[in-house]
Amino acid sequence: MIVVFDIGNVLVRWDRRYLYAKVFDDQERLERFLATALGMDFVSHTDVAKDFAGAVAARAKSFPEFAKEIHMFHERWIETLGEPIEENVALMRRLRASGKPVYALSNFAHETFALAERRHDFLSEFDDRVISGHVGFVKPDTGIYEILFDRAGRQPSELLFIDDSLPNVRASEVLGMPAIHYRPGMDLEKELVARGAFG
Repeated sequence: MIVVFDIGNVLVRWDRRYLYAKVFDDQERLERFLATALGMDFVSHTDVAKDFAGAVAARAKSFPEFAKEIHMFHERWIETLGEPIEENVALMRRLRASGKPVYALSNFAHETFALAERRHDFLSEFDDRVISGHVGFVKPDTGIYEILFDRAGRQPSELLFIDDSLPNVRASEVLGMPAIHYRPGMDLEKELVARGAFG
């Protein structure tokens, strides 16, 4: 079995609000900004864009009211990244130490993943990493899962995927890869043991 980890909010906390709660004084305006100008659909677009800075600049032109704040998504992206989820990082390392291959499958722009890797050195410890900005597909697109299967050299049923996004989990299961829908406070070790990951 290969255990495949998502990164954001499985191994490292990530939230646009970590940055923008410091930027906006008006809560209503912040919510409007996050729902429109910097919605998760746009974040997903940047996760696969070849030019992260260019995508952000183009978005700023489309939302002149929030242009300054949108540019911050490029200039201060690192402030959206939180602390490691230490118990899950420890599980990842235990799996590797037990001889299990451990992969990453995650949505990051090429540029933002480089920033995250400099901040958190454990992101270099995977046996392989399939990152949206590197491969040109973003979860839950089928293409990114197919790249994972090809690189793993295994049938989907021989992998176990952990992700905090239900659409990503469902896409995985449709393709035959078992998955755990991770949520804050979940006993991930118990789930992994139940799925035979430590067997």
